[in-house]
Amino acid sequence: MDAQGRGRAGDNVDPADQWVFDPNTGNYELRLDPAGQAAARPSPRKAPRSRRAQGTPGTGRPAGTADGRGGDTDTRPLPTQRGRRREGAAADAGERPTGGRAERRAAGRTAMASAAGPASRRKPKPKKSGKKKALYWTAGALGFVLVVGAGGAFYLYEQLNGNIDKVDVGVENDPVTDGPVNFLIIGTDARSGKGNQGYGDAGSVGHADTTILMHVSKDRSNATALSIPRDLITDIPNCPTKQKDGSTKTIPGEKGVRFNTSLGQAGRDPGCTWRTVEKLTGLEIKHFMMADFNAVKDLSEAVDGVEVCAAKPINDPKSHLKLSAGRHVVKGEQALAFVRTRHAIGFGSDLDRIKMQQQFLSSLIRKLKSDAFSSPGKLYDVSQAATKALTVDTGIGTAKKLLDFGTDLKQVDIDKVTFATVPVLDNPEDPATVILNKASADPLFRMVQADHTLAKGKKKGKKGAPVKKAPPELVRVDVSNGGGPIGAAQETVDWLQNTKAARLSTNAGNAPSKVATTRLEYAPNQADQAATLAEWMGLPKSALKKSSQDAGDRVPMKLILGKDFEEPGTPVEAPTETPDGVQNVNADDKNICAK
Repeated sequence: MDAQGRGRAGDNVDPADQWVFDPNTGNYELRLDPAGQAAARPSPRKAPRSRRAQGTPGTGRPAGTADGRGGDTDTRPLPTQRGRRREGAAADAGERPTGGRAERRAAGRTAMASAAGPASRRKPKPKKSGKKKALYWTAGALGFVLVVGAGGAFYLYEQLNGNIDKVDVGVENDPVTDGPVNFLIIGTDARSGKGNQGYGDAGSVGHADTTILMHVSKDRSNATALSIPRDLITDIPNCPTKQKDGSTKTIPGEKGVRFNTSLGQAGRDPGCTWRTVEKLTGLEIKHFMMADFNAVKDLSEAVDGVEVCAAKPINDPKSHLKLSAGRHVVKGEQALAFVRTRHAIGFGSDLDRIKMQQQFLSSLIRKLKSDAFSSPGKLYDVSQAATKALTVDTGIGTAKKLLDFGTDLKQVDIDKVTFATVPVLDNPEDPATVILNKASADPLFRMVQADHTLAKGKKKGKKGAPVKKAPPELVRVDVSNGGGPIGAAQETVDWLQNTKAARLSTNAGNAPSKVATTRLEYAPNQADQAATLAEWMGLPKSALKKSSQDAGDRVPMKLILGKDFEEPGTPVEAPTETPDGVQNVNADDKNICAK
């Protein structure tokens, strides 16, 4: 272990051996360099010049060795603690000592011949400088990180606890749950606070500038990260917020406003964004994590940079990002500029900026998984940066709870993490905003609600040839109600005729018996009609029941609505494939480049 507390395989150095006597100052100095490397000693306290510029008084020779042949740095290997007595015996016998400590003692005796005699190794050590105290503290802290990794370290927990800000949103869930986990990652564009000045509107309380709904599956095998565009027009529900005096104030909801106003505006806290996302997606959220501009800067610094890719040169005067085409490692201010860039890429919209953020976060996840936990020092840096940057709900508002939460979710493999963007359309009433593309968004939300993954896995077997779909005017079907809501059969027929132009659909009344699941019975020569109807109704393959014989010319298919049927237009079962029109990337894809 070296003087800064970083363990090194193969070193067997007693910490006391790293205090080295300097004959030029008469003091013991803390040697910081590892064995075999140069280490510049500090200059004498009263001498403003470098030791290399000074000479030994009365000799005209440079200081550092008795004969003037060497510099002020001893580069010989540090001796081990066990060889100390043997070295002393060898020196007394006139043999050449083996190891740096004996030779330094000989040099010290020569240089100090006119002094009171060689200083004892037991000489009281000088009072530690602030730097040396910091070295001791760092070594201890890194040791604590090792213990944390094993499940302890009360001291470090307490220190990290002091870093974490938390907000009581009126809901407190346990950090670990047996089912799927949905949590929000909120990036605020607040311009107040240390390190956030100089971006956009001075003193802004911030908005929900970047919002990602992270869904982790029940079996922890996969995760889906849904980016929600900040300019999406949506409804914000009433929101109870905790005040400083402990009282609760309800912030009135609004209809038809930008999503990003769910935070900061009118006194809204992260719980308001939480409730807005629940209303939008139908997913129950367990926790939130919120960070400002500093999070990107500090975390990228803690992992020593994040690799990103530009398919073309980028020069964005708004974010101040300048990159040549190709791969780059960004950190600090440059990393922040990368995730804020939108004017120099794509169409210059917020949707293009979301793609930049997804590329950056994917690369950051890969870096964290592969490198950030490879050493106590990096783990400590990441822990400090993350906890200082975060504001969380009270359910994960301590370092212990946050660790439990992270440990529960870390099982997900990188190639099973998918970033997707909630599908939207241009708003015809305001070109600066977007509206929800319900045709794609609704099945996407249902897919996540059903805990289905967006990650593309290897499919077994050969995929059958696509079935040709029949035109609406040829779809002939009798609809009966076998367990759906009252009047579901007629409502479905009306929907088929009026919205799908399926004029040959009829109401067959109630089914002879109740059925748990909706099914469609059809003949082999009706496969094209069945394919069309199944797509309209959102039927899974398991709902399609093909008979063995062809049907007559005017014989209809039979659609029996089961207890799982809600209303026409709502898929009976959540899709298992990513809906068309949903932009998505895999976190393990290293070939994503900003265009």
